Amino acid sequence: MTTTARSHADAPRVAAPNPHDFLGIDALLSDDERLIRDTVRAFVRERVLPQIGEWFEHHTFPRTMAKELGDLGLLGMHLQGYGCAGTSAVAYGLACLELEAGDSGFRSFVSVQGSLAMFAISAHGSEEQKQTWLPRLAAGDAIGCFGLTEPDFGSDPGGMRTSARRDGGDYVLNGTKTWITNGGIADVAIVWARADPDDGPRSGSIRGFVVPTDTRGFSTRNIERKLSLRASVTSELILDEVRVPASAMLPGAEGLRGPLSCLNEARYGIVWGSLGAARACYESALAYARTREQFGKRIAAFQITQEKLVAMMLEINKGLLTALHIGRLKDRGEAHPAHVSFGKLNNVREALAICREARTILGASGITLDYPVIRHANNLESVLTYEGTSEIHTLILGQAITGESAF
Repeated sequence: MTTTARSHADAPRVAAPNPHDFLGIDALLSDDERLIRDTVRAFVRERVLPQIGEWFEHHTFPRTMAKELGDLGLLGMHLQGYGCAGTSAVAYGLACLELEAGDSGFRSFVSVQGSLAMFAISAHGSEEQKQTWLPRLAAGDAIGCFGLTEPDFGSDPGGMRTSARRDGGDYVLNGTKTWITNGGIADVAIVWARADPDDGPRSGSIRGFVVPTDTRGFSTRNIERKLSLRASVTSELILDEVRVPASAMLPGAEGLRGPLSCLNEARYGIVWGSLGAARACYESALAYARTREQFGKRIAAFQITQEKLVAMMLEINKGLLTALHIGRLKDRGEAHPAHVSFGKLNNVREALAICREARTILGASGITLDYPVIRHANNLESVLTYEGTSEIHTLILGQAITGESAF
């Protein structure tokens, strides 16, 4: 009997999978993408990880880091012109992945600066607004925030009460925004408000305004006693008769389409970033299991521990393939907002489960800041909710597959 099949003995030897890149996803990236990823990874290792436990414990975000992030070209890196790096969506995603492997607070800072404040100006602003703010924000010489959420209107921003009353050549803003990342350290705020009902054909429409935070009547109050995202500034914005010129209005954004387009950009960064937190917890649990001994052997040799580690590895690799595919779609201009909702819903949910499971492998050590696990798990409780809750993204996907709105 003859056969054309090669025997196992004749087959070429294939390298064993890398436990830190099981499917070899690294090979799917370009040289430039790998260079950006490795540069951000080195920055996180050298500048973030040595102090992040202390910053988290003391509820501090070091404002000076804005300039360092700007010097690396990470602020608005996926935008074009005005001092922005103009990288691909995939490269931006990889940067978010590495930043969140350090801490969600750092990825949040970069997301809010670039994908919310800067994107709003880049996509919807006037040339004067772009020239005034984008170069400073890209360099980290100024910090931006994005004022959309209100105390009574989170998932339903269309109900916002913040108002913009026309008064001659000015607008006067009144209202309160809450859960605003960077609010207490920002130099400029993108504030969304309902235009004056008497303001002509655009009456009652939601409009965006570029508001310097030193404007009279503008104040902030930081939200304290957080047990999540502690290495991040979260604030209320209080607008009390804040007068800005009509030129402060974003001319290209009217209605909810404007702020939602910005949120979609920020959500995309989370698709990648959440996996950075998951990877950090998986790697911590894997290293711990390889050294911790119980009953006379390393706990990595126990079946239940292996099952937990394998489940983590599977979901991280699946999540990375999802993120990469959505990123490639985005770079081709083919990503629908529902694609981003798919990635955000799945990857954050799985990342949080990974962090919780990693905690069980570390036992009591897993609740200390000597390891990254409980910090990432706490942070992801916020990431699960912001930029659209899991329930909201579920309804977005439900509408996409059924054609029926459940909102």
